[in-house]
Amino acid sequence: MAKPGRTMIIRPATTADLNAIDHVFRTSFCDTFANLYASEDLDAFLGQFTCDAWQREMADPAYAFAVGEQDGEILGYAKVGPNKLPHVSAQGVAELKQLYLLRRAHGTGLARHLMEWVLNEARRRGAQRLALSVWENNHRAQAFYRRYGFEDRGPYDFMVGTQADHDRVWEVAL
Repeated sequence: MAKPGRTMIIRPATTADLNAIDHVFRTSFCDTFANLYASEDLDAFLGQFTCDAWQREMADPAYAFAVGEQDGEILGYAKVGPNKLPHVSAQGVAELKQLYLLRRAHGTGLARHLMEWVLNEARRRGAQRLALSVWENNHRAQAFYRRYGFEDRGPYDFMVGTQADHDRVWEVAL
């Protein structure tokens, strides 16, 4: 278990981190959401996240990844990229595409450190606002984003296979 108060390192991700990023993504997503989906929908969704897909995004300058590690182990990551969400203006908006932690990193401050990286990276890219989507019943994540000033902008269907999750689009001024 990650221990609060221990030194956490937030750093830009490299291609050497892709297996760990994939592990964090799959483990966190399944721990949190797998019970919501038929296995074929979950498999179809997770099947989009291949080594090649991760590598393409990491090589694309429109995206930026950071990892959070403790004692040399990657426990979380964040990804920022171009906004593709509805309900926000296309001008000057970056999107928080993913912020995932392993369960044992909850409560350690790692999410806060990764969010600080996300906000700084979006500003560095010239964004005036940051958007994200979050499942309507993920109250823990909503409370976290609310602490940063994010406001609900409206509904968004996030597809997991053939199942539409009812997400909400949130936005904050930078």
